[in-house]
Amino acid sequence: MKKLVLGAFVLGTALFSTVNAQTQKGNLLVGGNVGNVNFGVSKGSTTSVNITPKAAYFFKDNVAVGGYADLGFAKVGDGPSAFTYAFGALGRYYLASNDLPNFSKHGNFFLEGNLGLGGDNSTQKDGSNSVGFNYGIGPGYAYFLTKNVGLEGLLKFTGNLGGGNSGATGKLVFGLGFQVYLPAKKVEHIIKEETK
Repeated sequence: MKKLVLGAFVLGTALFSTVNAQTQKGNLLVGGNVGNVNFGVSKGSTTSVNITPKAAYFFKDNVAVGGYADLGFAKVGDGPSAFTYAFGALGRYYLASNDLPNFSKHGNFFLEGNLGLGGDNSTQKDGSNSVGFNYGIGPGYAYFLTKNVGLEGLLKFTGNLGGGNSGATGKLVFGLGFQVYLPAKKVEHIIKEETK
């Protein structure tokens, strides 16, 4: 019983600790989002999902740059399927507490943008395909469950200015995900210990 009470206390303290050092210069952000999830169960319905892993480095307080990949799959019933992909650079700016009021002391609004290459391919006989310039921008909110782990929601407009037979495409995507915020010095120490 004592262990259960102690565990609840530690979890409560972690959940309600104040946001302070996650977005400081020198930290790393690693994680990803899952968006556009749809699992069709009736005949002819669509099944789709997008997975977006990310990694970034805070070169300045509240400003991170890094890379991303975006992989998506969609299928309509027994019909054709479509695969989307993108990769490139991303940037994030976390708004300081005096820039915009936050919902709580445990979260932070941010803006995310990305530029890269991407495309889509369909298995349909005369299906669309494109490869070209991929971009995206949108606001998000990170709620810090612990000192180093954030649950986030991100509403983002993404597009592709591509060649092929589909031309330019665009969509509004809502994604949920987790990000881990790590001090770079701690990561260096772990890598050194593992490579000895």
